[in-house]
Amino acid sequence: MSRSFTRSSFSLALFALAACTHSGSLTAQSASSSLGIFEGQSDVGSVTPPGSAVFDAATGVYTLTSAGTNLWSTLDGFHLVWKKASGDLSLAADISFPVTTGDHSPHRKAILIFRQTLDADAVYADAALHGSGLTALQSRSATGAETTGLEMNIDLPHRLRLTKRGDTITMYVSMAGETLHPVGASIKLHLDGPFFVGIGLCSHNKDVVEKATFAHVELKELGPPAAGAPVLFSTLQTIAPGDNTRRELVYTDRGRFEAPNWTKDNQSLIFDGGGHMLKVPANRGMPTQIDTGDATGCTGSHGLSPDGKLLAITCTTPDYPGRHVFLVPSSGGAPRILTEHPDSYFHSWSPDGKTIAFTRPSHGSGNILAIPTEGGTETALTTGTGISDDPDYSADGSYIYFNSDRSGSMEIWRMKADGSQPEQITADGMNNWTPHPSPDGKWVVMARGPGARNAVLFREGGK
Repeated sequence: MSRSFTRSSFSLALFALAACTHSGSLTAQSASSSLGIFEGQSDVGSVTPPGSAVFDAATGVYTLTSAGTNLWSTLDGFHLVWKKASGDLSLAADISFPVTTGDHSPHRKAILIFRQTLDADAVYADAALHGSGLTALQSRSATGAETTGLEMNIDLPHRLRLTKRGDTITMYVSMAGETLHPVGASIKLHLDGPFFVGIGLCSHNKDVVEKATFAHVELKELGPPAAGAPVLFSTLQTIAPGDNTRRELVYTDRGRFEAPNWTKDNQSLIFDGGGHMLKVPANRGMPTQIDTGDATGCTGSHGLSPDGKLLAITCTTPDYPGRHVFLVPSSGGAPRILTEHPDSYFHSWSPDGKTIAFTRPSHGSGNILAIPTEGGTETALTTGTGISDDPDYSADGSYIYFNSDRSGSMEIWRMKADGSQPEQITADGMNNWTPHPSPDGKWVVMARGPGARNAVLFREGGK
C-alpha cells in the first residue's frame, strides 16, 4: 500500500531518495600550460569587459576576474576556464572571494561546471558558491531551457566537488577539512562527449568586475564504481509551488527516511526514519526524535490533526504487535491506540478533526475505513477484492479522494465522506495514485506514471 503526505504537505514538501556509490579508484589528469590542467579560457555569453584568468604554478591557485549578468535563467554570461573531456569525471577545488569589502552582489557565483558547449544557452550542471555563502547545484537540462537549482541549507563549505558518472551529477562538500561527502544534491543530466569541464565566475552585475580564487584544483577520471552494495542516502527538500526552478535541501543523511509533513506553523517538517518519528526545522538544523512512548517501527503513514495538537502515527507496540494507528501529542508523549485491528495504516484527518480515514491491506487487495478520533467502531467505506488506497478529505470534508483499480487501471476516484456515491475522476490509464486536495479546495495533486513518480495538478472534481 502506498504511503501518502497529508494535506499540510501539499504546499511545499518534496521528498527524494538517492543511492550514491563511491569509487575508490581515481586516476588524475594533468596538463602542462599557462592554465595548469586546463586548455583554454572563454567568455560565455555577454561579458564586458572581457574576463580573464591567471594560474600561479608556484601556489597552484587560479584567479578569475569577470563581469556577467547572470548564470541562471535561459542565457548565461560568465568567464570559463575549460578543458574538453569525455566520460566519468570529478572536479574539486577550494573556492573563495578574496575581495570582501565594498558593494558586491550576494549572487556573484564561482563555479565548478560540466557544460556541453560554450553557447550562452547550453546544457550544463555546476556546483555554485555564491557571494552570500549560499551553495547550490544548478543545471539546464536542454538548450535554451530554464536553469533549475537545488540550494543547500549549510554553512560556507571549505571545499566543493562535482562528479559526473554516466548521467548522474553529484555535488560533494567538505565543511571544515573533513573528507568530501555527498549532501543529497544529485541530478540526472545527459552530456554528449566531448564536453567542457572547468571553473568559472559570474559577477551577477554586468557593470561590475568580481574576483574569485580556486585552490587545490583536482580534475580526475573516475574509475569503475567500488564493489559492493550502493550506499543509500535520503534527502529532504522543499519546493515552492509555481517555482519549479528552485529547490532547497533541508536535511540529508545515510539510510532511509520518508514522508515529510509540515507543522501548522510551517516552521518544521515531521517525517519518519529508522522506525521513529523525527522533526527538523525547515530552514536549517538537525532533526530531533519525537517521543512516541513504546511505539516503534513507525511508517510513513502519519499526519498532524487540523489543530496541530495531535499526531496520528502508524507503529507497533509490545501490547499491539503489527501496524496500528495511534495518537500521540504532537510534542510527544504516550501513544493511544485507535485501531485495535492490525494492518491499519493512517492516511487522513477529516477537516473537523473528528474522524480519521485509514487503509487495511489484505492478500493483495485493500480497502478504506474510517474511525472516530475519540475511539469507537470503525466503518468500511469501500469493499471488494481490488485496491482502494490513499484516501484524503476534500477541504470542506464532504468528499474523500482516493485511488482505485476498480475500473481496470489505477485511477483517481472520489466518494462522499460516508463512502456513498463513488465517482471516477481520471480515466487515462496512466497509473494515477495518492490524490491530495489543496487547502483552498481548488486543486488536487496526484502522482502519475510508472512507479507513480510524476506530480500532476488537476481541478478538484474535474475529470
